[in-house]
Amino acid sequence: MKKVILIMALFLGVTACKVNPFTGKKMLNFYGNKQIFPMAFAQYDQFLTENAVVENTAESRMITKVGQRIASAAERWLNANGFQGYLNDYKWEYNLVKDETVNAWCMPGGKIVFYTGILPITQTERGVAVVMGHEVAHALADHGAQRMSAGTLQQIGAVAGNVAIQDERKRNMFNQAYGLGSTLGIMLPFSRGHETEADRIGLQIMAIAGYDPTEAAELWKRMKAKSGGQAPPEFMSTHPSNDTRIQNLTAWAPLAKQEAQKFGVTTFQ
Repeated sequence: MKKVILIMALFLGVTACKVNPFTGKKMLNFYGNKQIFPMAFAQYDQFLTENAVVENTAESRMITKVGQRIASAAERWLNANGFQGYLNDYKWEYNLVKDETVNAWCMPGGKIVFYTGILPITQTERGVAVVMGHEVAHALADHGAQRMSAGTLQQIGAVAGNVAIQDERKRNMFNQAYGLGSTLGIMLPFSRGHETEADRIGLQIMAIAGYDPTEAAELWKRMKAKSGGQAPPEFMSTHPSNDTRIQNLTAWAPLAKQEAQKFGVTTFQ
């Protein structure tokens, strides 16, 4: 089991050849924009046909307005830091969908959905900017493609183990141990790392867009209150705990303001 995980970790390092412009770190990504974006765009369009899209309301227009400001801020940062053309394949789209689920999400290439259920948590345009910055950051950092790549490696490890182990009893033991070990030891930490990365990048670009990044910690305090403390332990979750996020966002907000000042942004709404 340990050998298989070590092989996977080595393979992760060898194949992580694309650099995240916001962090300078290498990213695991087997799937280029031209491969994954068309699939994402088609799935997004299909989702919109099957759900109640809210149009021509003050709230839906706000979602689009905030999204455009955040995406523009991201492009300003990328251009200023030598990544001109990074967003050429992106096709930003922002939709509000009638659904009481407290959620928002982003597909590769910039296709974003807010559910109406999250609006009581965001409360204001500034709160929407917190969530929008986070979702735009997922798109900028290619997190969707990275999750697909990690899932592929997890499957490769499972297949390799089953081929190598001939004894059926031992193979069953391996599958149980590998499934649990690779999920808790690799996949969940990988996902939590993405969420933390999106929190930090999102905070930075919302500040460049002129939104006060101190709102982020406040939003997560409201999210914590909404959950009533009902959450799995962090090590068993795809997301950091509410307390971890509040602590991180509080610490990062002054740094986000400093980054915004480089772009002449000194006041925030």
